[in-house]
Amino acid sequence: MVQKVKTALISSRELLFQLVLHALVFSFFVFDSDHPQVEFHLEAYQFVFFLNYTLANAVISYFLLPRFFYKKNYTYFFGFTLLIVSGVIFIEEFFLEKVYFPDSRGMSFPGILFSLGQVLPIIFILSGFKFAWDALTKQRELDELKAIIKESELQFLKSQINPHFLFNNLNNLYSYAIENSPKTPAIILELSAVLRYMLYECREKYVSLAKEIEQLKNFTQLSELQIEERGVVNFATHHIQADYQIAPLILIVFIENAFKHSQSSQSSNISIDIDVRLAEDGKLEFHCKNNFLAETNAHVTSKGIGLENVKKRLQLLYPNTHQLDIRQTDNYYEVYLSMQLNKITQTTAYALHHH
Repeated sequence: MVQKVKTALISSRELLFQLVLHALVFSFFVFDSDHPQVEFHLEAYQFVFFLNYTLANAVISYFLLPRFFYKKNYTYFFGFTLLIVSGVIFIEEFFLEKVYFPDSRGMSFPGILFSLGQVLPIIFILSGFKFAWDALTKQRELDELKAIIKESELQFLKSQINPHFLFNNLNNLYSYAIENSPKTPAIILELSAVLRYMLYECREKYVSLAKEIEQLKNFTQLSELQIEERGVVNFATHHIQADYQIAPLILIVFIENAFKHSQSSQSSNISIDIDVRLAEDGKLEFHCKNNFLAETNAHVTSKGIGLENVKKRLQLLYPNTHQLDIRQTDNYYEVYLSMQLNKITQTTAYALHHH
């Protein structure tokens, strides 16, 4: 139903466009450039002559173009076009001229070159604008298709993050439950808050920066429970403002990797530093640094779908407006990400408020 309405809307616009175009071309057709100061009069024969061109253009534009030219059957297209132009000249010179100008123009044939010079410009203009209209329509459809593909890819990449996070934390929760740890209820609450955000509050393309930072803090606290007394985690924020928006579930990947790398390679002296700050111009600077033991962590730092996903999302959502630097030494893994954020518009604010 929606598609039918959309098609009808495009057809009505095209009809209006063709009417305006034909009116403009007709005005130039009847204008006598040799006698511009002569009073302007419309004659019946002018409508008839122009109708001959209009019918020819209709056949070329709405039959030959889609049937042959767009399907790359150029031989048939130009062959039939030549026949139609020849028919227009024949009707004009050997019928219309003799009816309306029997004692002057209808008495002789001025020649094929002269006739082509009279007929081709008008038909070329009318058919050329139809070709341009179709090209613009096709480009608009292509842009819409690219937008759909881009959105589908983003949703796919985002959907891969949630199971990855859930898998890791369910394993940890299971371990605590087996040990009857008193921290199990706290972990369940933290996990519930994080999953609620992931599943319900970050469905939009962009979310409030303040909400995303709150989500990162919840996630960090959840992950910090797993470290216990084995190390230190620092999480600092600076000048975070609620009127900026950010794509969700990007920064969390780097924090998750930091905990995973540190915990998998060492049992003590874990150090994780996270710093997030927002500049006055809306530039977000994210810095995450963690230590690890290289000899036991080599297989972890080089694998994982999360990091590859976040790189693709950054390329799609922040093209040419982000910088990602990842540095690895013998004992430290460091991530620096800068992103140019935009302020929340009224439309986005309404969507976020009613989400």
